[in-house]
Amino acid sequence: MQEVIVFVEGQSEEQFIKRVIAPVFHQQQIFLKPSMLNTSKNAKGGALSFERFKFNAKNTLKQNPQAVLTSFFDLYQLDTGFPSFDIAKQYSDVYQRVDVLEKSLHQEIISVVGCRSERFIPYIQPYELEGLWFSDIEELVQVEPSWKDSFLRLKRVREAFPTPEHINDGYETKPSKRLEDALSPKFKKTLHTVPIAERVTLAKIEAECLHFKAWMDKIRSIGD
Repeated sequence: MQEVIVFVEGQSEEQFIKRVIAPVFHQQQIFLKPSMLNTSKNAKGGALSFERFKFNAKNTLKQNPQAVLTSFFDLYQLDTGFPSFDIAKQYSDVYQRVDVLEKSLHQEIISVVGCRSERFIPYIQPYELEGLWFSDIEELVQVEPSWKDSFLRLKRVREAFPTPEHINDGYETKPSKRLEDALSPKFKKTLHTVPIAERVTLAKIEAECLHFKAWMDKIRSIGD
């Protein structure tokens, strides 16, 4: 049995990991355990500073010597204190950007903890979790009956980008805002994350989202 602790930003990510992603690994005896970190003294969820992440990562890896740790954070509004943040900004392609961030994050955490490199799998989602839902617009709009009216609008958004993970990160153009503006009843992250993920399916998301698939493959490789 292999435990994989997943640091997440909020309740929606926690439920996505727990109810959608974790079950697919049970057959390999890999058990994902999402953990929503304190972002301040009295609050959990939301933007997480790098220093707080580093503190929790160090403690978690030292206190759980057999566990693997991974992160599941959005690139959008990522704390500027993350290693190589300014360097990563120089890249226009989102895959290059997250590659720089993840490699630097991995190096920093492994150096601080002094553990084996395979015990930490950094993952930063380009640009938001909600971008994954654009992997299958036809299934996405089945979640609420009236969402079918927004099919063409959302399809045009998807067709404007190479992959769902390239749907960009401006406040008005980030994936979650596009869903909120297009859908009625309004898209609500905490309400709709799991139903959408189940309709779209992990198989379709992995087929459309290369970075997400690479992360899933790294977790699969733990059981090899």
